[in-house]
Amino acid sequence: MKYFLRVITLCLLVACSKQDNLGDVEDIPGLGGDTWVKGPLDKWLYDSLTVPYNIAVKYKWDQFEFELDKTLVPPKESQVIPVMKAVKKVWMDTYIAAAGELFFKRYCPKFFILSGSASWNENGTITLGTAEGGRKVVLYLVNDFRTKDMEGYQPEDAARVKQVFRVIEHEFAHILHQQIMYPVTFRQISKGLYTANWNNISNAKANRDGFVTAYAMASYDEDFAEMIATMLVEGRDGFDRIVNSIPPGFSANGISQAEARSRLRAKEAQVVSYYQTIWQMDFYRLQARTRNEIVRLLY
Repeated sequence: MKYFLRVITLCLLVACSKQDNLGDVEDIPGLGGDTWVKGPLDKWLYDSLTVPYNIAVKYKWDQFEFELDKTLVPPKESQVIPVMKAVKKVWMDTYIAAAGELFFKRYCPKFFILSGSASWNENGTITLGTAEGGRKVVLYLVNDFRTKDMEGYQPEDAARVKQVFRVIEHEFAHILHQQIMYPVTFRQISKGLYTANWNNISNAKANRDGFVTAYAMASYDEDFAEMIATMLVEGRDGFDRIVNSIPPGFSANGISQAEARSRLRAKEAQVVSYYQTIWQMDFYRLQARTRNEIVRLLY
């Protein structure tokens, strides 16, 4: 359940004389009153993303771009270029290499909003990114983003960075299937096992039921997007490890090891076929490129 901030407005009737100077009221940041002298950061964003792809990146803080009931931290300006450079290498360049600039320009979201921190939900889960109508993507945890060439990088930072890429790949997968839906047969693979209580299930338990992550159990669409995001970010070997790590025996839902593995392989095949048939892309080549870029950044 989401709780929305209720604003009670007290209206006072007051008289204004002709002498009142309303122009003395200070501009309110985020409502059009805030301006700044464009610097090297703005030039890089404009030259690297806006000119070639018509993508705008908003890093100056504006609470109205986010849910008003969340406490968030603005992004550090020093983080903006490293984050967007990595996004360009891992997501943009790999899709362009696989499908061409025309494809990317047509379907890529045009507006990125950056938040320095994560967005915590009432049920204890964390929102790491959102997308609206295939147009706007919100990325959280920008201030914790560190690759191996950044000061202070630790091996454990790799997991957080991969989560940022997972968010982007996941949301772009939604954009694609909202343009052309994946085959209805995908919905039959794990029919009856989707649940709104996915946040109470571990990834390991979800794997035993034939899901790549616990979040994949939320719905058909999330299952499809999670398959794509996981396969791209973890690579072919990483996905194989997930499948092969499912232990013998039966899950709580009565799914055997062999059946769980079979379901994940069936979903993999559906994803590969969807990319080839609908978008004329070799998914495994896209997967290899994406994983190679991630390895270069993190290991």
